[in-house]
Amino acid sequence: MIKAAVLTISDKGSMGLRADETGPAIINALEEKCYKVEYCKIIADEIDEIEEELKYICDVLKINLILTNGGTGFSKRDVTPEATKEVIEKYVPGIGEIMRAKSSEFTSKAMLSRGIAGIRGESLIVNLPGSPKGAIENLGFIIDTLPHGIDILTGNAFECAR
Repeated sequence: MIKAAVLTISDKGSMGLRADETGPAIINALEEKCYKVEYCKIIADEIDEIEEELKYICDVLKINLILTNGGTGFSKRDVTPEATKEVIEKYVPGIGEIMRAKSSEFTSKAMLSRGIAGIRGESLIVNLPGSPKGAIENLGFIIDTLPHGIDILTGNAFECAR
């Protein structure tokens, strides 16, 4: 099984002012596809905090797939792609491109998503939208292809234990 982490980026969620619906939805989607979620956390929209958390998940926990949700829009507080850019070693443009292209079939607002993806060590980081619907739709476009990329990245052939 591929080890996964879900990082929810939300000021209100991190202060306990809003229930996190997106993180649990992503966890359910991952577990249905035979990923093992080993870590999940909610943090504020603070670029330094996001960078530190991504480094910790990649470098210390050695988790192969990190899915962030939130912070990919146009507000001044939306800094998830910028934080991700600071920690990745290789940019993977195709993942964000396919998510935006496929999403545009459902909404013209898809072009406003700034989510990116990239590699740090043996970890793949993917930025998903903050809404449960947007996150699950976008994850659905990529989830079946990610194991192949992670297999190549890690040199391991992951199998489903179910």
